[in-house]
Amino acid sequence: MQREGLNPALRLIQDADLNEKVVLVRFDHNVVKDGEIKDPYRIDRTLGTLYNIVERGGRPILMTHVGRPRDKKTGEIKCRTGESVEPIVEYLSNKLHTRFHIPKFDIDPKLGITGIDTSINLAIRSLKERKIGGIYLPNTRWFQGEETEGKTRENLTIQLAGLADIFINDAFGSWQAHSSTYDIAMLLPSYAGFLMQQEIIKLNSVINPERPFIAVVAGSKYDTKIRPLYAIYEKADKLILGGVIYNTYLCAKYGIKIAGVSEDDIEAAKDLVEKDRVSGKIVELPYIVESDTLDGKIEGKYRTISTKDFRSGNKYNYVLDIDPRSLEDHAVYDSISNSKTIFVNAVMGFTPHFTAGSAALDSTIDHNRTALKMYGGGDTLQEFKNLCPGLYLSVLDNAHYYFFTGGGTVLTAIEQGSPYGLKPVKALMEK
Repeated sequence: MQREGLNPALRLIQDADLNEKVVLVRFDHNVVKDGEIKDPYRIDRTLGTLYNIVERGGRPILMTHVGRPRDKKTGEIKCRTGESVEPIVEYLSNKLHTRFHIPKFDIDPKLGITGIDTSINLAIRSLKERKIGGIYLPNTRWFQGEETEGKTRENLTIQLAGLADIFINDAFGSWQAHSSTYDIAMLLPSYAGFLMQQEIIKLNSVINPERPFIAVVAGSKYDTKIRPLYAIYEKADKLILGGVIYNTYLCAKYGIKIAGVSEDDIEAAKDLVEKDRVSGKIVELPYIVESDTLDGKIEGKYRTISTKDFRSGNKYNYVLDIDPRSLEDHAVYDSISNSKTIFVNAVMGFTPHFTAGSAALDSTIDHNRTALKMYGGGDTLQEFKNLCPGLYLSVLDNAHYYFFTGGGTVLTAIEQGSPYGLKPVKALMEK
Protein backbone atom coordinates (compact mmCIF):
# COMPACT_ATOMS: atom_id res chain seq x y z
CA MET A 1 0.00 0.00 0.00
CA GLN A 2 1.50 3.32 -1.08
CA ARG A 3 0.98 6.59 0.78
CA GLU A 4 0.08 8.41 -2.42
CA GLY A 5 -3.48 9.70 -2.21
CA LEU A 6 -3.48 9.79 1.60
CA ASN A 7 -3.24 12.79 3.89
CA PRO A 8 0.30 12.84 5.35
CA ALA A 9 -1.19 13.48 8.80
CA LEU A 10 -2.98 10.10 8.79
CA ARG A 11 -1.06 7.63 10.94
CA LEU A 12 -0.67 4.29 9.15
CA ILE A 13 -0.21 0.73 10.38
CA GLN A 14 3.04 0.64 8.38
CA ASP A 15 4.53 3.10 10.86
CA ALA A 16 3.54 1.20 14.01
CA ASP A 17 5.97 -0.90 16.05
CA LEU A 18 3.89 -4.07 16.49
CA ASN A 19 6.51 -6.53 17.68
CA GLU A 20 5.46 -8.21 20.92
CA LYS A 21 2.63 -5.68 21.29
CA VAL A 22 -0.99 -6.45 22.08
CA VAL A 23 -2.93 -4.81 19.27
CA LEU A 24 -6.59 -3.84 19.67
CA VAL A 25 -8.06 -3.75 16.17
CA ARG A 26 -11.54 -2.50 15.26
CA PHE A 27 -13.09 -4.13 12.19
CA ASP A 28 -16.45 -3.75 10.52
CA HIS A 29 -17.44 -7.42 10.50
CA ASN A 30 -21.13 -6.57 10.69
CA VAL A 31 -22.13 -9.41 8.36
CA VAL A 32 -24.18 -11.60 10.73
CA LYS A 33 -27.97 -11.76 10.57
CA ASP A 34 -29.99 -14.18 12.66
CA GLY A 35 -26.82 -16.03 13.60
CA GLU A 36 -25.57 -16.58 10.05
CA ILE A 37 -22.98 -14.86 7.87
CA LYS A 38 -24.75 -13.58 4.78
CA ASP A 39 -21.61 -12.57 2.90
CA PRO A 40 -18.03 -12.78 4.26
CA TYR A 41 -16.72 -10.10 1.87
CA ARG A 42 -16.19 -7.52 4.60
CA ILE A 43 -14.32 -10.06 6.72
CA ASP A 44 -12.12 -11.15 3.82
CA ARG A 45 -11.18 -7.55 3.03
CA THR A 46 -9.61 -7.19 6.50
CA LEU A 47 -7.44 -10.31 6.40
CA GLY A 48 -4.47 -8.34 5.05
CA THR A 49 -4.42 -6.13 8.12
CA LEU A 50 -4.83 -9.08 10.46
CA TYR A 51 -2.03 -10.99 8.72
CA ASN A 52 0.25 -7.95 8.85
CA ILE A 53 -0.26 -7.58 12.60
CA VAL A 54 0.63 -11.20 13.29
CA GLU A 55 3.46 -11.36 10.74
CA ARG A 56 5.12 -8.39 12.41
CA GLY A 57 4.90 -9.92 15.87
CA GLY A 58 1.70 -8.34 17.14
CA ARG A 59 -0.90 -10.21 19.17
CA PRO A 60 -4.42 -9.21 18.07
CA ILE A 61 -7.57 -8.49 20.03
CA LEU A 62 -10.40 -8.06 17.53
CA MET A 63 -13.71 -6.27 17.89
CA THR A 64 -16.73 -5.34 15.76
CA HIS A 65 -20.35 -4.32 16.14
CA VAL A 66 -23.16 -6.57 14.89
CA GLY A 67 -26.69 -5.32 14.24
CA ARG A 68 -28.55 -2.83 16.42
CA PRO A 69 -29.05 -4.42 19.85
CA ARG A 70 -29.73 -1.09 21.58
CA ASP A 71 -33.27 0.28 21.65
CA LYS A 72 -32.88 3.99 20.89
CA LYS A 73 -36.08 4.91 22.73
CA THR A 74 -35.54 3.00 25.97
CA GLY A 75 -31.76 2.61 25.92
CA GLU A 76 -32.11 -1.09 26.72
CA ILE A 77 -29.56 -3.47 25.20
CA LYS A 78 -30.65 -6.98 24.20
CA CYS A 79 -27.74 -9.39 23.81
CA ARG A 80 -29.40 -11.73 21.32
CA THR A 81 -27.57 -14.85 20.16
CA GLY A 82 -28.38 -13.92 16.55
CA GLU A 83 -26.13 -10.87 16.95
CA SER A 84 -23.19 -12.69 18.49
CA VAL A 85 -19.68 -12.64 17.01
CA GLU A 86 -19.50 -16.44 17.23
CA PRO A 87 -20.20 -17.05 13.49
CA ILE A 88 -17.43 -14.57 12.64
CA VAL A 89 -14.99 -16.34 14.93
CA GLU A 90 -15.93 -19.71 13.47
CA TYR A 91 -15.35 -18.36 9.96
CA LEU A 92 -11.96 -16.87 10.86
CA SER A 93 -10.89 -20.01 12.70
CA ASN A 94 -11.63 -22.17 9.66
CA LYS A 95 -10.09 -19.67 7.26
CA LEU A 96 -6.87 -19.04 9.19
CA HIS A 97 -6.49 -22.38 10.97
CA THR A 98 -6.02 -20.77 14.35
CA ARG A 99 -8.05 -20.48 17.55
CA PHE A 100 -9.79 -17.34 18.74
CA HIS A 101 -11.08 -16.89 22.27
CA ILE A 102 -14.35 -15.05 22.98
CA PRO A 103 -14.37 -13.72 26.56
CA LYS A 104 -17.54 -14.23 28.58
CA PHE A 105 -18.79 -11.32 30.67
CA ASP A 106 -21.84 -10.94 32.89
CA ILE A 107 -24.87 -9.65 30.96
CA ASP A 108 -27.52 -7.43 32.53
CA PRO A 109 -30.91 -8.13 30.87
CA LYS A 110 -31.49 -4.40 30.28
CA LEU A 111 -28.01 -2.82 30.28
CA GLY A 112 -26.05 -5.45 28.35
CA ILE A 113 -22.42 -5.88 29.36
CA THR A 114 -21.65 -3.23 31.96
CA GLY A 115 -17.87 -3.62 31.88
CA ILE A 116 -14.76 -5.65 31.06
CA ASP A 117 -13.70 -7.52 34.18
CA THR A 118 -10.36 -9.06 35.09
CA SER A 119 -11.39 -12.50 33.85
CA ILE A 120 -9.98 -11.49 30.47
CA ASN A 121 -6.44 -11.26 31.85
CA LEU A 122 -5.88 -15.02 31.64
CA ALA A 123 -6.83 -14.98 27.95
CA ILE A 124 -4.47 -12.06 27.29
CA ARG A 125 -1.66 -14.04 28.93
CA SER A 126 -2.45 -17.00 26.65
CA LEU A 127 -2.45 -14.60 23.69
CA LYS A 128 0.98 -13.26 24.58
CA GLU A 129 2.29 -16.80 25.06
CA ARG A 130 0.84 -17.73 21.62
CA LYS A 131 -1.37 -20.44 23.05
CA ILE A 132 -4.26 -18.85 21.13
CA GLY A 133 -4.23 -16.97 17.83
CA GLY A 134 -6.36 -14.06 18.96
CA ILE A 135 -9.08 -12.75 21.23
CA TYR A 136 -12.40 -11.62 19.74
CA LEU A 137 -14.40 -9.39 22.07
CA PRO A 138 -18.20 -9.72 22.21
CA ASN A 139 -20.32 -7.48 19.99
CA THR A 140 -19.17 -3.94 20.87
CA ARG A 141 -22.80 -2.75 20.92
CA TRP A 142 -23.52 -5.21 23.72
CA PHE A 143 -21.34 -3.01 25.96
CA GLN A 144 -23.31 -0.38 27.84
CA GLY A 145 -20.87 2.45 27.10
CA GLU A 146 -20.40 1.92 23.35
CA GLU A 147 -23.19 4.18 22.07
CA THR A 148 -24.06 6.16 25.20
CA GLU A 149 -22.50 9.30 26.65
CA GLY A 150 -21.01 10.14 30.03
CA LYS A 151 -19.29 8.04 32.65
CA THR A 152 -20.25 4.60 31.30
CA ARG A 153 -18.73 5.47 27.94
CA GLU A 154 -15.61 6.87 29.55
CA ASN A 155 -15.23 3.74 31.68
CA LEU A 156 -15.59 1.41 28.68
CA THR A 157 -12.99 3.38 26.71
CA ILE A 158 -10.52 3.20 29.61
CA GLN A 159 -11.15 -0.54 29.98
CA LEU A 160 -10.61 -1.13 26.27
CA ALA A 161 -7.39 0.88 26.33
CA GLY A 162 -6.19 -1.19 29.28
CA LEU A 163 -6.24 -4.34 27.16
CA ALA A 164 -3.65 -3.34 24.58
CA ASP A 165 -0.57 -1.32 23.63
CA ILE A 166 -1.72 -0.12 20.21
CA PHE A 167 -5.04 0.55 18.45
CA ILE A 168 -5.64 -0.12 14.74
CA ASN A 169 -8.84 1.08 13.09
CA ASP A 170 -9.72 -0.88 9.96
CA ALA A 171 -13.48 -0.35 10.25
CA PHE A 172 -14.18 1.97 7.34
CA GLY A 173 -17.88 1.07 7.41
CA SER A 174 -18.24 2.14 11.06
CA TRP A 175 -18.15 5.91 10.65
CA GLN A 176 -20.12 6.76 13.79
CA ALA A 177 -18.06 8.21 16.64
CA HIS A 178 -18.47 5.48 19.26
CA SER A 179 -16.23 4.34 22.08
CA SER A 180 -14.62 1.55 20.01
CA THR A 181 -14.10 3.65 16.87
CA TYR A 182 -13.32 7.15 18.14
CA ASP A 183 -12.75 7.57 21.88
CA ILE A 184 -10.24 4.71 22.07
CA ALA A 185 -7.96 6.48 19.57
CA MET A 186 -7.46 9.25 22.13
CA LEU A 187 -5.96 6.88 24.69
CA LEU A 188 -3.68 4.59 22.66
CA PRO A 189 -1.14 5.08 19.84
CA SER A 190 -3.54 4.67 16.91
CA TYR A 191 -3.18 3.88 13.22
CA ALA A 192 -5.24 3.21 10.08
CA GLY A 193 -5.33 -0.37 8.81
CA PHE A 194 -4.85 -1.32 5.17
CA LEU A 195 -8.55 -1.55 4.29
CA MET A 196 -9.19 1.87 5.83
CA GLN A 197 -6.37 3.31 3.71
CA GLN A 198 -7.61 1.74 0.49
CA GLU A 199 -11.20 2.89 1.04
CA ILE A 200 -10.02 6.48 1.64
CA ILE A 201 -7.96 6.45 -1.56
CA LYS A 202 -10.90 5.13 -3.58
CA LEU A 203 -13.22 7.68 -1.98
CA ASN A 204 -11.12 10.37 -3.58
CA SER A 205 -12.17 8.93 -6.95
CA VAL A 206 -15.81 9.64 -6.03
CA ILE A 207 -15.22 13.05 -4.45
CA ASN A 208 -12.83 14.15 -7.23
CA PRO A 209 -13.96 11.95 -10.13
CA GLU A 210 -12.70 11.66 -13.67
CA ARG A 211 -15.49 13.03 -15.83
CA PRO A 212 -18.09 12.44 -17.12
CA PHE A 213 -19.26 11.14 -13.73
CA ILE A 214 -22.62 9.39 -13.30
CA ALA A 215 -24.06 8.34 -9.94
CA VAL A 216 -26.87 5.87 -9.32
CA VAL A 217 -28.62 6.34 -5.98
CA ALA A 218 -31.65 4.55 -4.54
CA GLY A 219 -33.17 4.15 -1.13
CA SER A 220 -36.25 3.07 0.79
CA LYS A 221 -36.69 6.51 2.39
CA TYR A 222 -36.35 9.94 0.82
CA ASP A 223 -35.93 12.04 3.97
CA THR A 224 -32.86 10.13 5.20
CA LYS A 225 -31.02 10.61 1.89
CA ILE A 226 -31.75 14.29 1.18
CA ARG A 227 -28.39 15.74 2.28
CA PRO A 228 -26.11 13.13 0.65
CA LEU A 229 -28.39 13.13 -2.41
CA TYR A 230 -27.92 16.88 -2.85
CA ALA A 231 -24.16 16.51 -2.36
CA ILE A 232 -24.01 13.81 -5.03
CA TYR A 233 -26.21 15.89 -7.31
CA GLU A 234 -23.74 18.77 -7.13
CA LYS A 235 -20.81 16.42 -7.77
CA ALA A 236 -22.22 14.33 -10.63
CA ASP A 237 -22.64 15.16 -14.31
CA LYS A 238 -25.58 12.76 -14.51
CA LEU A 239 -27.74 11.16 -11.84
CA ILE A 240 -30.01 8.09 -11.97
CA LEU A 241 -32.47 7.52 -9.13
CA GLY A 242 -34.17 4.32 -7.98
CA GLY A 243 -36.40 2.92 -5.27
CA VAL A 244 -38.62 5.17 -3.15
CA ILE A 245 -36.29 8.10 -3.89
CA TYR A 246 -37.18 7.85 -7.58
CA ASN A 247 -40.87 7.38 -6.82
CA THR A 248 -40.81 10.52 -4.68
CA TYR A 249 -39.07 12.49 -7.42
CA LEU A 250 -41.66 11.35 -10.00
CA CYS A 251 -44.52 12.38 -7.71
CA ALA A 252 -43.00 15.81 -7.19
CA LYS A 253 -42.27 16.39 -10.87
CA TYR A 254 -45.43 15.09 -12.47
CA GLY A 255 -47.98 15.83 -9.74
CA ILE A 256 -48.96 12.17 -9.41
CA LYS A 257 -49.50 9.94 -6.38
CA ILE A 258 -47.70 6.62 -5.82
CA ALA A 259 -48.66 4.34 -2.94
CA GLY A 260 -46.18 4.42 -0.07
CA VAL A 261 -44.83 7.91 -0.85
CA SER A 262 -45.63 10.48 1.83
CA GLU A 263 -46.83 14.02 1.19
CA ASP A 264 -43.97 15.41 3.29
CA ASP A 265 -41.39 13.65 1.12
CA ILE A 266 -43.08 14.83 -2.08
CA GLU A 267 -42.97 18.40 -0.78
CA ALA A 268 -39.29 18.02 0.11
CA ALA A 269 -38.47 16.59 -3.35
CA LYS A 270 -39.86 19.65 -5.14
CA ASP A 271 -36.60 21.47 -4.44
CA LEU A 272 -34.70 18.79 -6.36
CA VAL A 273 -37.19 18.99 -9.23
CA GLU A 274 -36.72 22.76 -9.47
CA LYS A 275 -32.96 22.42 -9.26
CA ASP A 276 -32.98 19.90 -12.10
CA ARG A 277 -35.13 22.08 -14.34
CA VAL A 278 -32.04 24.26 -14.61
CA SER A 279 -29.21 21.70 -14.49
CA GLY A 280 -30.86 18.76 -16.25
CA LYS A 281 -28.68 16.14 -14.56
CA ILE A 282 -31.32 13.54 -13.67
CA VAL A 283 -31.65 10.80 -16.28
CA GLU A 284 -35.19 9.45 -16.03
CA LEU A 285 -35.88 5.73 -16.27
CA PRO A 286 -38.99 5.73 -18.50
CA TYR A 287 -40.38 2.26 -17.74
CA ILE A 288 -41.28 1.28 -14.20
CA VAL A 289 -43.13 -1.65 -12.61
CA GLU A 290 -46.37 -1.01 -10.72
CA SER A 291 -47.71 -3.65 -8.33
CA ASP A 292 -51.05 -3.95 -6.56
CA THR A 293 -49.43 -5.58 -3.54
CA LEU A 294 -46.20 -5.72 -1.49
CA ASP A 295 -46.69 -9.44 -0.88
CA GLY A 296 -44.68 -10.62 -3.88
CA LYS A 297 -44.50 -10.71 -7.65
CA ILE A 298 -47.96 -12.16 -8.20
CA GLU A 299 -49.09 -12.92 -11.74
CA GLY A 300 -51.74 -10.48 -12.92
CA LYS A 301 -51.05 -8.03 -10.08
CA TYR A 302 -48.08 -6.16 -11.56
CA ARG A 303 -47.48 -4.37 -14.85
CA THR A 304 -45.03 -2.04 -16.62
CA ILE A 305 -46.10 1.58 -16.93
CA SER A 306 -44.43 4.49 -18.74
CA THR A 307 -43.61 7.92 -17.37
CA LYS A 308 -44.79 9.31 -20.71
CA ASP A 309 -48.35 8.48 -19.64
CA PHE A 310 -48.17 10.46 -16.40
CA ARG A 311 -50.73 13.20 -15.99
CA SER A 312 -51.15 15.47 -12.97
CA GLY A 313 -53.58 13.92 -10.52
CA ASN A 314 -52.99 10.32 -11.64
CA LYS A 315 -52.81 7.76 -8.84
CA TYR A 316 -50.77 4.56 -8.93
CA ASN A 317 -50.24 1.55 -6.71
CA TYR A 318 -46.79 0.57 -5.42
CA VAL A 319 -43.93 1.12 -7.88
CA LEU A 320 -41.53 -1.69 -6.97
CA ASP A 321 -38.98 -1.97 -9.77
CA ILE A 322 -37.45 -0.58 -12.91
CA ASP A 323 -38.34 -2.40 -16.12
CA PRO A 324 -35.10 -3.55 -17.85
CA ARG A 325 -36.26 -1.74 -21.00
CA SER A 326 -35.45 1.51 -19.19
CA LEU A 327 -31.75 0.65 -19.43
CA GLU A 328 -32.12 0.24 -23.22
CA ASP A 329 -33.45 3.79 -23.56
CA HIS A 330 -30.94 5.83 -25.58
CA ALA A 331 -30.59 8.63 -23.03
CA VAL A 332 -30.02 6.14 -20.19
CA TYR A 333 -27.71 3.79 -22.07
CA ASP A 334 -25.61 6.60 -23.54
CA SER A 335 -25.24 8.33 -20.17
CA ILE A 336 -23.83 5.14 -18.65
CA SER A 337 -21.73 4.17 -21.69
CA ASN A 338 -20.05 7.57 -22.01
CA SER A 339 -19.09 7.94 -18.34
CA LYS A 340 -15.53 7.69 -17.07
CA THR A 341 -16.57 7.24 -13.43
CA ILE A 342 -19.67 5.37 -12.22
CA PHE A 343 -20.76 5.25 -8.58
CA VAL A 344 -23.62 2.97 -7.55
CA ASN A 345 -25.36 2.98 -4.19
CA ALA A 346 -28.61 1.45 -5.30
CA VAL A 347 -30.92 -1.52 -5.17
CA MET A 348 -33.47 -0.65 -7.83
CA GLY A 349 -36.29 -2.99 -6.83
CA PHE A 350 -38.26 -4.18 -3.81
CA THR A 351 -36.36 -7.33 -2.86
CA PRO A 352 -36.49 -10.28 -2.92
CA HIS A 353 -39.21 -10.46 -5.59
CA PHE A 354 -38.53 -7.46 -7.83
CA THR A 355 -34.93 -7.78 -8.98
CA ALA A 356 -34.96 -7.36 -12.77
CA GLY A 357 -34.09 -3.66 -12.60
CA SER A 358 -30.96 -4.18 -10.50
CA ALA A 359 -29.76 -7.04 -12.72
CA ALA A 360 -30.25 -4.94 -15.86
CA LEU A 361 -28.44 -1.99 -14.26
CA ASP A 362 -25.38 -4.06 -13.31
CA SER A 363 -25.23 -5.67 -16.75
CA THR A 364 -25.52 -2.33 -18.54
CA ILE A 365 -22.80 -0.78 -16.38
CA ASP A 366 -20.49 -3.69 -17.19
CA HIS A 367 -20.81 -2.90 -20.91
CA ASN A 368 -18.74 0.20 -20.18
CA ARG A 369 -15.32 -1.47 -20.01
CA THR A 370 -13.21 1.68 -19.56
CA ALA A 371 -14.95 3.47 -16.67
CA LEU A 372 -14.00 3.12 -13.01
CA LYS A 373 -17.07 1.43 -11.51
CA MET A 374 -17.52 1.77 -7.76
CA TYR A 375 -20.25 0.13 -5.70
CA GLY A 376 -21.07 1.28 -2.18
CA GLY A 377 -23.07 -0.42 0.54
CA GLY A 378 -23.78 -3.92 1.81
CA ASP A 379 -27.22 -4.19 0.21
CA THR A 380 -25.91 -2.98 -3.15
CA LEU A 381 -23.06 -5.48 -3.09
CA GLN A 382 -25.28 -8.34 -1.92
CA GLU A 383 -27.79 -7.70 -4.70
CA PHE A 384 -24.98 -7.60 -7.28
CA LYS A 385 -23.62 -10.89 -6.00
CA ASN A 386 -27.03 -12.60 -5.90
CA LEU A 387 -28.25 -11.45 -9.31
CA CYS A 388 -25.00 -11.58 -11.29
CA PRO A 389 -22.84 -14.19 -9.53
CA GLY A 390 -20.68 -14.91 -12.57
CA LEU A 391 -20.04 -11.23 -13.23
CA TYR A 392 -19.37 -10.62 -9.53
CA LEU A 393 -16.70 -13.31 -9.38
CA SER A 394 -15.11 -12.18 -12.63
CA VAL A 395 -14.68 -8.55 -11.55
CA LEU A 396 -13.60 -8.94 -7.90
CA ASP A 397 -9.97 -8.39 -8.90
CA ASN A 398 -10.73 -6.18 -11.89
CA ALA A 399 -8.97 -2.80 -11.66
CA HIS A 400 -12.03 -1.12 -13.20
CA TYR A 401 -14.26 -2.26 -10.32
CA TYR A 402 -14.22 -1.38 -6.64
CA PHE A 403 -16.64 -2.47 -3.91
CA PHE A 404 -16.75 -0.27 -0.82
CA THR A 405 -17.45 -2.02 2.48
CA GLY A 406 -19.64 0.77 3.86
CA GLY A 407 -22.29 2.58 1.83
CA GLY A 408 -23.33 4.89 4.66
CA THR A 409 -19.71 5.92 5.18
CA VAL A 410 -19.30 6.77 1.49
CA LEU A 411 -22.45 8.90 1.46
CA THR A 412 -21.40 10.70 4.65
CA ALA A 413 -17.94 11.42 3.24
CA ILE A 414 -19.45 12.71 -0.03
CA GLU A 415 -21.78 14.95 1.98
CA GLN A 416 -18.82 16.33 3.95
CA GLY A 417 -16.66 16.61 0.85
CA SER A 418 -13.81 14.61 2.37
CA PRO A 419 -13.16 11.29 4.15
CA TYR A 420 -10.98 13.12 6.65
CA GLY A 421 -13.96 14.78 8.27
CA LEU A 422 -15.26 11.40 9.47
CA LYS A 423 -14.62 11.41 13.21
CA PRO A 424 -12.95 7.97 13.47
CA VAL A 425 -10.59 8.98 10.63
CA LYS A 426 -10.01 12.40 12.16
CA ALA A 427 -9.01 10.76 15.43
CA LEU A 428 -6.18 8.95 13.63
CA MET A 429 -4.78 12.30 12.50
CA GLU A 430 -4.77 14.09 15.83
CA LYS A 431 -1.79 13.98 18.13
